[in-house]
Amino acid sequence: MGRFANILIIILEILGLRVSIGDRKWKIFAYYTQISNLITIASSIVYVFAGGPAWLRYTSACMLTMTFAVTLFILVPFGGGFRRLMLSGNGLYHHTLCPVLSVISYILWEGHSSAWMIPVAITFVYGIVMMYMNYREWFDGPYPFFRVNHQSRLATVFWIAALTGIITVISLVMRWIA
Repeated sequence: MGRFANILIIILEILGLRVSIGDRKWKIFAYYTQISNLITIASSIVYVFAGGPAWLRYTSACMLTMTFAVTLFILVPFGGGFRRLMLSGNGLYHHTLCPVLSVISYILWEGHSSAWMIPVAITFVYGIVMMYMNYREWFDGPYPFFRVNHQSRLATVFWIAALTGIITVISLVMRWIA
Protein backbone atom coordinates (compact mmCIF):
# COMPACT_ATOMS: atom_id res chain seq x y z
CA MET A 1 0.00 0.00 0.00
CA GLY A 2 2.93 2.34 0.70
CA ARG A 3 4.16 2.09 -2.89
CA PHE A 4 0.70 2.85 -4.26
CA ALA A 5 0.36 5.86 -1.92
CA ASN A 6 3.76 7.15 -2.98
CA ILE A 7 2.91 6.80 -6.68
CA LEU A 8 -0.22 8.87 -5.98
CA ILE A 9 1.91 11.41 -4.05
CA ILE A 10 4.26 11.72 -7.05
CA ILE A 11 1.30 12.41 -9.36
CA LEU A 12 -0.19 14.99 -6.98
CA GLU A 13 3.22 16.64 -6.49
CA ILE A 14 3.69 16.97 -10.26
CA LEU A 15 0.26 18.59 -10.59
CA GLY A 16 1.05 21.04 -7.80
CA LEU A 17 4.55 21.81 -9.07
CA ARG A 18 3.20 22.61 -12.53
CA VAL A 19 1.07 25.34 -10.97
CA SER A 20 3.85 26.59 -8.66
CA ILE A 21 6.56 26.74 -11.29
CA GLY A 22 4.19 28.42 -13.73
CA ASP A 23 3.35 31.08 -11.15
CA ARG A 24 6.72 31.62 -9.43
CA LYS A 25 9.48 30.21 -11.67
CA TRP A 26 12.78 30.02 -9.69
CA LYS A 27 11.23 31.82 -6.70
CA ILE A 28 9.63 28.53 -5.64
CA PHE A 29 12.86 27.92 -3.69
CA ALA A 30 12.00 30.82 -1.37
CA TYR A 31 8.92 28.97 -0.11
CA TYR A 32 9.12 26.37 2.66
CA THR A 33 6.00 24.84 1.13
CA GLN A 34 7.83 24.23 -2.14
CA ILE A 35 10.99 22.96 -0.48
CA SER A 36 9.03 20.50 1.65
CA ASN A 37 7.10 19.32 -1.41
CA LEU A 38 10.26 18.97 -3.51
CA ILE A 39 11.74 16.82 -0.73
CA THR A 40 8.50 14.85 -0.75
CA ILE A 41 8.52 14.11 -4.47
CA ALA A 42 12.18 13.10 -4.25
CA SER A 43 11.53 10.89 -1.22
CA SER A 44 8.49 9.29 -2.87
CA ILE A 45 10.42 8.54 -6.06
CA VAL A 46 13.22 6.95 -4.04
CA TYR A 47 10.66 5.01 -1.98
CA VAL A 48 8.84 3.66 -5.05
CA PHE A 49 12.03 2.52 -6.76
CA ALA A 50 14.27 1.60 -3.83
CA GLY A 51 11.98 1.23 -0.79
CA GLY A 52 13.64 3.90 1.30
CA PRO A 53 15.55 5.43 3.00
CA ALA A 54 13.20 5.88 5.94
CA TRP A 55 14.86 9.11 7.17
CA LEU A 56 14.05 10.85 3.89
CA ARG A 57 10.36 9.91 4.01
CA TYR A 58 10.33 10.86 7.72
CA THR A 59 11.86 14.27 6.93
CA SER A 60 9.28 14.76 4.21
CA ALA A 61 6.37 13.82 6.49
CA CYS A 62 7.56 16.17 9.24
CA MET A 63 8.15 19.09 6.88
CA LEU A 64 4.77 18.60 5.19
CA THR A 65 3.09 18.52 8.60
CA MET A 66 4.83 21.84 9.33
CA THR A 67 3.61 23.19 5.98
CA PHE A 68 0.04 22.09 6.74
CA ALA A 69 0.09 23.46 10.30
CA VAL A 70 1.63 26.84 9.47
CA THR A 71 -0.74 27.33 6.55
CA LEU A 72 -3.85 26.35 8.49
CA PHE A 73 -3.07 27.95 11.85
CA ILE A 74 -0.94 30.98 10.90
CA LEU A 75 -1.33 31.99 7.25
CA VAL A 76 -5.09 31.42 6.96
CA PRO A 77 -5.83 33.49 10.11
CA PHE A 78 -3.39 36.19 8.88
CA GLY A 79 -5.85 36.72 6.04
CA GLY A 80 -4.74 34.22 3.42
CA GLY A 81 -8.18 32.65 3.20
CA PHE A 82 -8.92 28.96 3.81
CA ARG A 83 -10.33 28.30 0.35
CA ARG A 84 -7.46 30.05 -1.43
CA LEU A 85 -4.62 28.49 0.60
CA MET A 86 -6.00 25.01 1.28
CA LEU A 87 -8.42 24.20 -1.53
CA SER A 88 -7.27 25.87 -4.74
CA GLY A 89 -4.26 26.17 -7.02
CA ASN A 90 -1.06 24.57 -5.78
CA GLY A 91 -2.39 24.91 -2.21
CA LEU A 92 -4.84 22.07 -2.79
CA TYR A 93 -1.90 19.79 -3.59
CA HIS A 94 0.92 21.27 -1.50
CA HIS A 95 -0.95 22.42 1.60
CA THR A 96 -3.63 19.74 1.82
CA LEU A 97 -3.58 16.57 -0.30
CA CYS A 98 0.15 15.78 -0.34
CA PRO A 99 0.67 16.48 3.38
CA VAL A 100 -2.30 14.36 4.44
CA LEU A 101 -1.52 11.45 2.10
CA SER A 102 2.21 11.54 2.82
CA VAL A 103 1.79 11.49 6.60
CA ILE A 104 -0.79 8.69 6.45
CA SER A 105 1.46 6.64 4.19
CA TYR A 106 4.53 7.21 6.34
CA ILE A 107 2.77 6.32 9.59
CA LEU A 108 0.80 3.31 8.35
CA TRP A 109 2.74 1.66 5.56
CA GLU A 110 6.41 2.66 5.55
CA GLY A 111 9.58 1.99 7.49
CA HIS A 112 10.28 4.51 10.23
CA SER A 113 13.16 6.68 11.32
CA SER A 114 14.14 8.43 14.52
CA ALA A 115 16.28 11.12 12.87
CA TRP A 116 14.22 13.91 14.40
CA MET A 117 16.95 16.56 14.13
CA ILE A 118 17.05 16.49 10.30
CA PRO A 119 13.70 18.26 9.71
CA VAL A 120 14.45 20.61 12.62
CA ALA A 121 17.85 21.55 11.18
CA ILE A 122 16.50 22.06 7.64
CA THR A 123 13.64 24.22 8.92
CA PHE A 124 15.89 26.28 11.20
CA VAL A 125 18.48 26.94 8.49
CA TYR A 126 15.76 27.82 5.97
CA GLY A 127 14.17 30.27 8.43
CA ILE A 128 17.45 31.98 9.33
CA VAL A 129 18.42 32.31 5.65
CA MET A 130 15.03 33.81 4.72
CA MET A 131 15.07 36.20 7.69
CA TYR A 132 18.58 37.33 6.72
CA MET A 133 17.53 37.82 3.09
CA ASN A 134 14.58 39.90 4.30
CA TYR A 135 16.80 41.89 6.66
CA ARG A 136 19.18 42.69 3.78
CA GLU A 137 16.11 43.46 1.61
CA TRP A 138 17.19 40.89 -0.98
CA PHE A 139 13.79 39.22 -0.69
CA ASP A 140 10.40 40.21 0.67
CA GLY A 141 8.67 37.44 2.62
CA PRO A 142 7.44 35.10 1.34
CA TYR A 143 5.77 34.72 4.74
CA PRO A 144 4.81 37.61 7.05
CA PHE A 145 6.97 36.34 9.93
CA PHE A 146 10.11 36.66 7.77
CA ARG A 147 9.59 40.38 7.19
CA VAL A 148 12.00 41.34 9.95
CA ASN A 149 12.19 45.00 8.91
CA HIS A 150 8.43 45.31 9.49
CA GLN A 151 8.35 43.85 13.00
CA SER A 152 10.15 44.29 16.29
CA ARG A 153 13.24 42.33 17.26
CA LEU A 154 11.16 40.68 19.96
CA ALA A 155 8.65 39.53 17.33
CA THR A 156 11.49 38.10 15.23
CA VAL A 157 12.89 36.19 18.22
CA PHE A 158 9.36 34.95 19.01
CA TRP A 159 8.87 33.66 15.44
CA ILE A 160 12.25 31.92 15.39
CA ALA A 161 11.48 30.23 18.71
CA ALA A 162 7.87 29.40 17.79
CA LEU A 163 8.64 27.92 14.38
CA THR A 164 11.64 25.97 15.69
CA GLY A 165 9.49 24.72 18.56
CA ILE A 166 6.67 23.68 16.22
CA ILE A 167 8.93 21.62 13.93
CA THR A 168 10.64 20.07 16.96
CA VAL A 169 7.29 18.99 18.43
CA ILE A 170 6.13 17.68 15.05
CA SER A 171 9.36 15.71 14.60
CA LEU A 172 9.22 14.19 18.08
CA VAL A 173 5.52 13.34 17.84
CA MET A 174 6.00 11.80 14.38
CA ARG A 175 8.87 9.72 15.76
CA TRP A 176 6.71 8.64 18.72
CA ILE A 177 3.61 7.81 16.60
CA ALA A 178 5.44 5.86 13.93
